[in-house]
Amino acid sequence: MTATTKPQRSGPLAGVRVVELAHIMAGPVCGLMLGDMGAEVIKVEKIEGGDDTRRSVPPAIAGESAAYMMMNRGKRGIALDLKSEDGKAILRRLLAEADVLIENYRAGTMERLGLGYETLRAEFPGLIYCSLSGFGRSGPYAERAGFDLVAQGMSGLMSITGEGPGRPPMKCGPPVTDITAGILAGMGVLAAYAHKLKTGEGQVVDTSLFEAGITLTYWQSAISMATGAAPGPMGSAHPLNAPYEAFETADGWITIGAANQTNWLRLLAVLGAEDLAADPRFAQNRDRMANREALADALGPHFRTAPSADWLARLEAGGVPAGPVLDVAAMHRDPQTLAREMVVEVDHPRAGRMRTLGLPVKFSATPGRVHGPAPLLGEHSRTILADAGYDAAAIDDLIARGVVRETQA
Repeated sequence: MTATTKPQRSGPLAGVRVVELAHIMAGPVCGLMLGDMGAEVIKVEKIEGGDDTRRSVPPAIAGESAAYMMMNRGKRGIALDLKSEDGKAILRRLLAEADVLIENYRAGTMERLGLGYETLRAEFPGLIYCSLSGFGRSGPYAERAGFDLVAQGMSGLMSITGEGPGRPPMKCGPPVTDITAGILAGMGVLAAYAHKLKTGEGQVVDTSLFEAGITLTYWQSAISMATGAAPGPMGSAHPLNAPYEAFETADGWITIGAANQTNWLRLLAVLGAEDLAADPRFAQNRDRMANREALADALGPHFRTAPSADWLARLEAGGVPAGPVLDVAAMHRDPQTLAREMVVEVDHPRAGRMRTLGLPVKFSATPGRVHGPAPLLGEHSRTILADAGYDAAAIDDLIARGVVRETQA
């Protein structure tokens, strides 16, 4: 690729340019989703150290953070000193050709840099300014720093996650508010882009970890709003349907989704426990929910008589939704994971051939894909500047003065 040749992208967002001023997770999730769908994502990092996820080690591969490489695959990277006037001028030149800016700095940071939305809007009226934060740009908590653990606690998620009442509060295993906020932001950007195509106008897209956590409580919020009571943790069980939970087998655990009357009767046929259909405690879903623990006690011994694979074969033959409880490594090897291209390989300049997760949305006419590995810190600084119209002498000068950092692949 020559210094001024932009990489070819495929996907429904091919031709869209995104400038990502984001770090850690929520903002980078938004960027990687847009990038996998074809947008060109230019990741702008600080000169010293770059994105803080670069130091989220172990594990590392050839000295490169595995976490950073997962969150930033397919992006082009430039390292800028945004506190310098020349650095800000470079950013403005990038924004002149951009459709979207993503940022997840602390409240007020962009304004202090002279890069707040109102300032940029005057110069770039079509810019979609996507802001991700802990609690959003308005309200009494707007100035607070936000982290996934804090958002899980305040959104109610930790009160409904865990083995049951009386146990310590527990967060969901993955950083679900970070990831969900990034996905919501991506959805918001696409809606704003549709508006821009019709009107030429940009706007602010504003979401937060707190709101992402709240969004994940749809079922429990419906229950609370209807009853006035706050639901608690139920282990793997469902707040509205039973049996819908994990059961122990002779050699592991499987999940059972007998969440309607038809599947309940199918399950009893597979188990050879048709007599339970006549038990008034389990006659209808409302009865099974009222007696959920007794239901689990009645079903549990059946599952412990045979290994998981046997039960899963029987359940599939009987038309009962079920599945194994896989660890993450086993999930990566699962044939459905591979068939859906949810594990793909890329070539990293230092880590070599490596695996990453794929795009979870498929398009029949404009398929997206992972377009490459994560950038080294400042790996594409020179080519990005050349694409923006800087000549070789100007680029050398910016690098020499520390306005821009370059890292050779």
